[in-house]
Amino acid sequence: MSSTMTKMIVVLSMVLVILMGQINAGPSEAECREERSVGKRACWGVLLGSNPSGACCERVRVTHTECFCPSLTPKLAAVLGVNRLIRLIRGCGRTVPPHFKCGSVTTPASGIHV
Repeated sequence: MSSTMTKMIVVLSMVLVILMGQINAGPSEAECREERSVGKRACWGVLLGSNPSGACCERVRVTHTECFCPSLTPKLAAVLGVNRLIRLIRGCGRTVPPHFKCGSVTTPASGIHV
């Protein structure tokens, strides 16, 4: 194999490693800000006592937990009500494992489908 071919293979391998790292890295802070912003707009009615809309449920299903969970403060959990929040998330078809820690909330041990 020529040295030019070897160099090309090394460069391509490095590019693949970098790309794979970016694919598995999760959302960036900018992507998380956008997810939270879109989620707030789609789910605003839930804060006012409404049931989640189809758009809100879609956001619940696709939003990365690492973007949402840091925003779940004790104050927000108290306003929403943890049991109500779990029912709403369950109604949107999202599953959370038992003992799942999300912000100030930890799901019960029973492995609730939330």
